[in-house]
Amino acid sequence: MSQQKPKISTSFSYETLEETLDIKPQGANMNIGIPKEIAFQENRIALTPDAVSVLASNGHHVVIEHNAGEAAHFRDKDYSEAGAKIVYERAEVFKAPILVKSAPVIEEDIPLLQLNQVIISPIHLSILKAGLLGKMMDKKLTAISFENLKDDSDSYPIVRSMSEIAGSAVMLIAAQYLSSANHGKGVLLGGVSGVAPTKVIIIGAGIVGEYAARAALALGASVKVFDNSVYRLKRLQNNIGHRLWTSVIEPRMLSKQLKTCEVAVGALGSETGRTPLVVTEEMVSNMRPGSVVIDVSIDRGGCFETSEITTHEHPIFLKYGVIHYCVPNIPSGFARTASQAISNVLMPLLLEAGEEGGFENLLWHKIHLRNGIYLFKGALTNFYLSQRFDLKYTDLNLLIASQR
Repeated sequence: MSQQKPKISTSFSYETLEETLDIKPQGANMNIGIPKEIAFQENRIALTPDAVSVLASNGHHVVIEHNAGEAAHFRDKDYSEAGAKIVYERAEVFKAPILVKSAPVIEEDIPLLQLNQVIISPIHLSILKAGLLGKMMDKKLTAISFENLKDDSDSYPIVRSMSEIAGSAVMLIAAQYLSSANHGKGVLLGGVSGVAPTKVIIIGAGIVGEYAARAALALGASVKVFDNSVYRLKRLQNNIGHRLWTSVIEPRMLSKQLKTCEVAVGALGSETGRTPLVVTEEMVSNMRPGSVVIDVSIDRGGCFETSEITTHEHPIFLKYGVIHYCVPNIPSGFARTASQAISNVLMPLLLEAGEEGGFENLLWHKIHLRNGIYLFKGALTNFYLSQRFDLKYTDLNLLIASQR
């Protein structure tokens, strides 16, 4: 068969095509479920009745498990009046396409999870198991973690609020355990005229350290702050607004200061993995009997060698005569304030997702939110988790772009 020659036309005609613009989709009505937390000492709830009322008046449906807000003193009646539907079956809540939890997903939740569900919850790296993550991937979930959620000013709003609560609470807790009634040294945290002020050592100049320093200074204590980042020490001084005694973490200097202090706070953070151990058992053994150690970084392993996890019921133990307070998740002890702080971040986020027609569209327009996603439709998009559990990592930006 002879090949046909291509026809060549002498006149070309060009026609303009319409330009396709990225038009904002119509808003979607979302179904949001809030289960009651059964995880260890979790008293917070991720949305307050006020937040639910705003979501309901914007046409979204909220389903809440019976007594979910009880530990934070939000009653079922408050929620039903705000427009939420109260259900008594746990499985019923888990049918909602969007789940909002104030504790991480645990093994008991897995059978109840739906395919392609969106979950917003914390993720406790220290206790996360590869098996649990695998099961979540099988369910093709999209999961957003509180800890990594960024706002448009590039900060982590929920972590910030929780750290502010923990930092402020630390000094209240220390004051309580220094009193004679709790077998403390019998000193008043702070000081009065004519009596030398109490000495407080804070290790870590992040947000927890800053708020702990603020509270201690307000009570009149003398405060010394250690951190290996000179930038963080400068920022802490600028934020507080006057000069403080600061130092990089140098073992001999730290040991000398711990010997004479009444309160030592461990507030070191860690982006990945465990917090560094900077206070050895020997340093603690040289501290004054009756002094108080509060290890806020216990959530990630702690920075005192003598620290062991305690509970809100039995918060302290004695070692070398030193009172150790090592309760993880301190904000849960101030559940109502913490719930309001979380709710302030999540309610606008959910509203925005509704206006954009769902989370997928929201992620397309709001790039800073991508940082909070560790699973997208079952694909693992958190590099640290993929390395730690040796699982396949997928770039979220590519995934989102390929869906358009």
